[in-house]
Amino acid sequence: MSNDAYNTIEKSSIAEYKDRGSKFIAYAFPIQTVNEFKEKLATIKKEHPKATHHCFAYRIGMDGNNFRVSDDGEPSGTAGKPILGQLDSKQIINATIVVVRYFGGTLLGKPGLINAYKTSAALALQITPIIQKPVLINYRLQFDYTVLNEVMKIVKQFNCVILKQEAQLFSEMEIGIPKNRIESVLLKLKKFQIEIDEIKM
Repeated sequence: MSNDAYNTIEKSSIAEYKDRGSKFIAYAFPIQTVNEFKEKLATIKKEHPKATHHCFAYRIGMDGNNFRVSDDGEPSGTAGKPILGQLDSKQIINATIVVVRYFGGTLLGKPGLINAYKTSAALALQITPIIQKPVLINYRLQFDYTVLNEVMKIVKQFNCVILKQEAQLFSEMEIGIPKNRIESVLLKLKKFQIEIDEIKM
């Protein structure tokens, strides 16, 4: 995977795995923020109030440092880590997998649990397409509204993403520019006397 693009998932998916009476339901979701993750987890907990465990893992952002795992009462290291391992094995970021377990009466032991959480996470990833997205660097643009059409043409041409837009007499826009197209985009924008500032995340 290059520094210009990253793997993620586009759509959510659900997969089910059973072992000795226990049922594991894995939900994979694309997410951008920790808050978005918290909303998804709350929704799943509402859907499965009687489940024994709601274990999860997520990884957000390019630096690889924003991740979390939870065993939610299972023996330490038997749920969250194997789930994260599935995301990492496919180098997927900006995604989460939550695995809901209904206990079936038979203890699976540590190896059995690791296998069950790993397998259910893998199944959820098998049925959702993994896509590559460009790494975006965010910029704030300020310009006279008369050049708005030109700005929009450049944004479209280079697959930039509009994050925020305010159109008045003096327009302001926040865009994400694909990392590998930055020079070309900035060069074109500067022709129109546009004020450009990089947004530090």
